Amino acid sequence: MKPLPYSELHCLSNFSFGRGASSADELFARAKALGYRHLAITDECSLAGIVRALEASEKHGVPLIVGSELNFDDGLKLVLLCENQAGYARLCELITTARRAAEKGEYRLSRDMLSHVGTQGLCCLWLAPALNDTTTLDRSRCKPLSPPRERSMRTDFRAPAGAPELPPRCSGRAGVGLGSRSLPAQGPRIARFLGRGWGEGEAQHISPSPLPGERGAKRKLGEPKGYKADSWITSKSPMPPHTAGDAFWLKRHFADRLWIAVELHCDGQDSTKLQTLQTLGKQYDIPLVASGDVHMHVRRRRALQDALTAIRLNCRVDAVGLALFPNGERHLRAIDALAELYSPALLEETQRIASRCQFSLRKLRYDYPHELVPEGETPTSWLRQLTERGARWRWPQGVPEESRALIAKELALIAELRYEAFFLTVHDVVDWARRQGILCQGRGSAANSVVCYCLGITSVGPERIGMLFERFVSKERDEPPDIDVDFEHQRREEVIQYIYRKYGRERAALAATVICYRSKSAARDLGRVLGFSEDQLEQLSRVFARGNSRVERNDLLREYGFDPDSPELRRFLILFNELRGFPRHLSQHVGGFVIAEQPLWQLVPVENAAMPDRTIIQWDKDDLESLGLLKVDCLALGMLSCLRRCLDLLRQHHNIDLNLAQVPEGDAATYTMIQRGDTLGVFQIESRAQMAMLPRLRPANFYDLVIEVAIVRPGPIQGDMVHPYLRRRCGEEPVHYASPILETVLGRTLGVPIFQEQVMHLAIVAAGFSPGEADQLRRSMAAWKRHGGLEQWYERVVGGMLERGYPREFAERIFEQIKGFGSYGFPESHAASFALLAYVSSWLKCHHPAAYACALLNSQPMGFYSPAQIVQDARRHGVEVRPVDVLVSGWDSTLEKDSRRAGPGPPLLHSELAAVSSPYPGTSLCEAPGQAKIGSLTPPRPSPNIGEGVPGHQPARENQCASISPHPLPHQGGGAIKPVSAKAPASPAPPPAALRLGLQLIRGLSQDCAERIVAARWLRPFADVQDLVDRAQLSRDEKEKLAAAGALKRLAGHRHRAFWAIAGSERHTDLLAGTRVDETQVRLPLPSRAADTFADYRSTGLTLADHPLKLIRSQLRTRRMRQAIELPAIRDGAPVRVAGLVTMRQRPATATGVTFVTLEDETGLVNLVVWRTVADRQRRPLLEARLLGVDGVLQKKDEVIHVIAGRLHDLSAMLDGLDTRSRDFH
Repeated sequence: MKPLPYSELHCLSNFSFGRGASSADELFARAKALGYRHLAITDECSLAGIVRALEASEKHGVPLIVGSELNFDDGLKLVLLCENQAGYARLCELITTARRAAEKGEYRLSRDMLSHVGTQGLCCLWLAPALNDTTTLDRSRCKPLSPPRERSMRTDFRAPAGAPELPPRCSGRAGVGLGSRSLPAQGPRIARFLGRGWGEGEAQHISPSPLPGERGAKRKLGEPKGYKADSWITSKSPMPPHTAGDAFWLKRHFADRLWIAVELHCDGQDSTKLQTLQTLGKQYDIPLVASGDVHMHVRRRRALQDALTAIRLNCRVDAVGLALFPNGERHLRAIDALAELYSPALLEETQRIASRCQFSLRKLRYDYPHELVPEGETPTSWLRQLTERGARWRWPQGVPEESRALIAKELALIAELRYEAFFLTVHDVVDWARRQGILCQGRGSAANSVVCYCLGITSVGPERIGMLFERFVSKERDEPPDIDVDFEHQRREEVIQYIYRKYGRERAALAATVICYRSKSAARDLGRVLGFSEDQLEQLSRVFARGNSRVERNDLLREYGFDPDSPELRRFLILFNELRGFPRHLSQHVGGFVIAEQPLWQLVPVENAAMPDRTIIQWDKDDLESLGLLKVDCLALGMLSCLRRCLDLLRQHHNIDLNLAQVPEGDAATYTMIQRGDTLGVFQIESRAQMAMLPRLRPANFYDLVIEVAIVRPGPIQGDMVHPYLRRRCGEEPVHYASPILETVLGRTLGVPIFQEQVMHLAIVAAGFSPGEADQLRRSMAAWKRHGGLEQWYERVVGGMLERGYPREFAERIFEQIKGFGSYGFPESHAASFALLAYVSSWLKCHHPAAYACALLNSQPMGFYSPAQIVQDARRHGVEVRPVDVLVSGWDSTLEKDSRRAGPGPPLLHSELAAVSSPYPGTSLCEAPGQAKIGSLTPPRPSPNIGEGVPGHQPARENQCASISPHPLPHQGGGAIKPVSAKAPASPAPPPAALRLGLQLIRGLSQDCAERIVAARWLRPFADVQDLVDRAQLSRDEKEKLAAAGALKRLAGHRHRAFWAIAGSERHTDLLAGTRVDETQVRLPLPSRAADTFADYRSTGLTLADHPLKLIRSQLRTRRMRQAIELPAIRDGAPVRVAGLVTMRQRPATATGVTFVTLEDETGLVNLVVWRTVADRQRRPLLEARLLGVDGVLQKKDEVIHVIAGRLHDLSAMLDGLDTRSRDFH
C-alpha cells in the first residue's frame, strides 16, 4: 500500500535554544529518509535558524515551510506558517515587536500585537489545550543550581512604531510556559541517573526513576491505537473555560486559514485528546490537522533533549519533573507509524496546508539607502563623480592610464550589479568618522578595489600591490561585496550610533553571531545538570578547555581523577559530543551592519542586543551571504586607538604635528629594529611566531613587510611555502618558474604562492579558469576543511595545467599548496593594509618609545602583551617609567619630562603640577575642548583636520586628527584638489620623555574615583591624605586601593605609613572640612623589598621596583639557572637551565601540538618550545605554573634563540603570594 502523503508542520530545530535537540540538517536528512513531502521549521519566536534550514532543505530535496511557534502572555499557543512574502513580512514584524518588548533572549507577546500586525498571508495552527490540565510543578521542593544572576532590566525596550503597548501584567517568555524562575535542583549523585544502560543503541531517559506513563517499556511505533498507559494527569475536564473565547478570536483573525493541531504522543491520553479536539473543531467549524511537535530527528536524542531542558531551566535533570516530556515520541516518526495514530484525513490535511505555503526565502530582495544621492544625480553618476575626484586627490600629478582603466572597469561592473548605493553608504560612514577625528582604514578584499582606494575607504594603491578586482566583486559569483572597515576600538561606538541616527532603528541593525557550545561550555553545562560537584566541574573545564584529541582527553580525565571507561563518563561523553557545536544563544556581530531602504523587519526579525542602544537582526554573516544580502563591517581595531593616542601625545608634549600619512617611508632604523624581532606591542608582527620569523626574513622594505604579515599564517605553513621562500630569499635555492607567464604572477614572492590572489591568478593563467571560476576555487579553499569540496577541483586544476604543458609534479605541488590555503591564508590586499599599520607602529616605537608605550597602556586591552610586559619593554628601551601618584597621575598614563636627562629643575609649582597631571597641557580639565564638566576625563576632539579632500567630504565644525592614507588629505575648495607633500614636517628631535602611569592601572579603582581626584587636584594641590580624602570624597575601599598601589607615597610615605594615614582619615562634613588635628608621628618600619614587589603585583599587576626574580636570583643560581641576557653567549645545542614568570602560553592550531611559552626574568624574555611529548608528560607545570623552571637545549638560528624544553619545574612556591597572570592563546 502506498504511504499516505505527509508534511510535518510543527518542528523545532536546535535554534529553539534549550528545546530543539537536532540541527536542521539532521531534521531534513531524516525527513527525506522517511518520505516527508515538506518540513516546516517553526522555532519559538525566532527565524534565527531559518537560513540554515533553507540550505538543508535544498541539500536534501525536501521543501521548507517557514514558520514560528508563538506563546502569548495569556497562554494562547500558535504556530504561524508563511503562505507568501506578505505573510513572511508580517511574521518578521510580529517577532520583532515581541522581542523588542523584552530584554535580550526573551519576548513578550500579546493579542493586541498580532491584531496590529495583521494576519494576511499566514496560516495558523492552534495548539489548543485538549485537556484542562491542573497539574503544577512542585517548585517548593527544589533549589536552583546557583543563585540567579542579577539582570538589569532594560528601560528602552521599544516595539516598532505604532505597535500597541503590552499590558504591565504580561510576563511571557521564551520557553515552555514555566516562567523565568530557576527551577529547583536536588537529587542523587551522577551514578544514579547516568548509571542506567541505553538499550538498542539509544540513550535512555536520564531521570532516575521510571517515567510517568511508561511502566518499564515504551510503546513501540506501530502498536495499536488503543495502547494505554498510566495517566499522569491529576485532574481534568473536557476543555478549559477560555477555549470558546480563543476560538472566536482566532476565527475572526484567520478565517479559513485556521486549523487545530492534533498532536498525539502515546502518553496515555491520545484518545481523550483526539475526542476533545474533534468536538472543538465541529463546534466552531475549524478543521483539524496532524502535527508532531517535533523536537528531535530520532528518538535517541531524547536524553540530550532532557539535558537541554534542564540547562534551560537551570535545574538538575533529576529535579526537573514534569517539565520533561514523558517519552521520546517528539521525533520525526515513520509515516506508517503516524497512520496508526492519525486518520488519513488528518494526514492529508497537512498537504493542503503545505500547498498553500509557497513562500521561498530566495525571493527576498532589498535595496540600500538612496538618500545619499544629491538631487539631480543617479547613484551611478554620483559614484562616478566621487571616484573621479578621489582619483585626482590620490594622484595629484595625473592619474596613470593603468589606474584609469581599472577605475572604468570597476565602475562598469558595479553599475551592472547595482552596487552603487552600497559603496556610497560605506563612503558616507568613513567620511563621517574622519570628520570626527576617528582613525579608520578599510581592509580585506576591498583593498583590491581602486574605486575603494579613490573613495578613501582603503589605503593601499595599485602601485603597491597587484589588484585583482574579481577577488572583491565578481559577476559570475553574483554575490555581494564585503567591505571591512576598521575604526578605533575605543570610539567605534560613536560610528555605530551615527548609523542608527542616520538611518533609524527600523532600517539599520547589527548582524548576529551564533554562539555555539564549545568543549568547555558544553562540559560545564552538562556536568552542572548531571550533578557534578563544583570541584568536578572545574576539573572538567580544564580537561575540555583546550579541545584536545580523544587520547589526550582520556589521559587528562584520568589525571584529574575521572575514569573515562566508566559507564557514567561514557554516557556523559555521548551527550557532550552531541551538544558540542549546538547553538547556545545569539550575540551581536563584531560590527557587521545591515542597512536597508525599507524597514528591516520586512526582511528579518530584529531584537534587542545585550548592550544598551543596540539592536541586532536574527541572522549572522553566513546567513546574509547565503541570501546574497549586503552588509558593511564596522570593526574595532585596538591598534588604531593606540596610534591616534600616540600622535596626540606627540602633539601635546613634543609639539610634533604628525599624521599617519606623513610617517617617513623606508626608515632604516625602523627596519633594523624589525629585523631584530624587537617588536613587542607592534601591530601584527608581535607574536612569538612573527618574532622568530623576522630575523630570518629580514624585511627591508614595505613589500617585505606585506610578505611577513602573510607568511606566518596556517595556509602558507601547511602548504609548505614558508621554507622554500626563505631558502630562495637567502640564496640557498634557485628561483625557477615553470613558464614565463608564471613569473608575472609569482615573481615578487620568488616563485612561491603566498597570497590568495596569486592562487587565483595561477588558476587563470596556468589552468584556464575564468576569473569567476577562480573566485569559486578561492571560496572552496576557505571552506574545504569544514565542508570538504576541494577534491572536485583536482581534475580542473591539475588537468588544466597538464593540458597547457606543465609537468604533473609541478601541478600536483600547486594543488597541495592550494589545499594548504584552506587552513586560512591572507589575501595580498589584506596583508598590505595590515602592513601599513605594522610599519607605522614600528616607526613610532623606534623613534618615540615613551609615547608609544604610553599609548599602548591607554589602549588596553589589546594585543598579546600585558601592561607589565609593555612597561618592562619600555624600560629596556631607555624609557623612565614613573609610578602611579595621586599628585600627578590622571586616569590614563601620560608623559612628563625625563629628569634623568633634562636635569632636576626647580620644585613643581601648582601650575606645573596641573600641566603634568592634565592630559591636555595648556588647558584645565574643565577648559579642554569638548569637555562638559569639571573632572571629566573624556578625551577632547583631536586637532588637525583629516577629512578634507576626501571625495564627498563635508567641512568639519572643529579641528580633528589624521586618518590613515598614503597621502595627507588636502583641503577641498570649489572642487579643486590641492596636492600636499607627504613628507613629515621638519622638527627638532623631541626632548626625552618619562612615562607616568595612570590611575586606571590600579585594580578595582573606578574611573569616577579618578575623575574626583583629578578635579579636586585642579583646584589646588593636596596638602595631605586627609585633604585628599575630604576633597575627592574617597570611600574606605578607594583609600585602601590607592595606598596598596603606592599612589600615596608622596603624600604619606611608604606603604606602611600610607595605610597608617588612611586608617586615621575619615571624610569630614562640610562644617569640619579643612580642620586638622596634630598627631604624634609614629615611626613605622619600611616594608621589605619583597613585600613592596608583591604589593605592586597585587594592586597593579606590575612593578617598577625589583623584578621578582631578582629577589630569588641567588637561589636560582644555586640551581644553575641562567638569565635571559646570558643566552646569546651560549653555543647552539648546549644544555641550559632557565626560569621565569610565565607571561604567555600559545598553542597555534598549525603547530602540530607544540606549545610556545614566554618566560620573563629581570633581564629580558626567554622563548620556550614545548613539544607535545613533553607537554603530555608534564601537563600540570606547563598549564599551572606561574614561575616555571626549565631544563632544555638552546637552539640558535638566524639570530633567533629558543630553549627546547626537556623537563619542566613548577617553582611558584619560591614566590608564594605573588599575583601574576599569563595571557594564554589556544
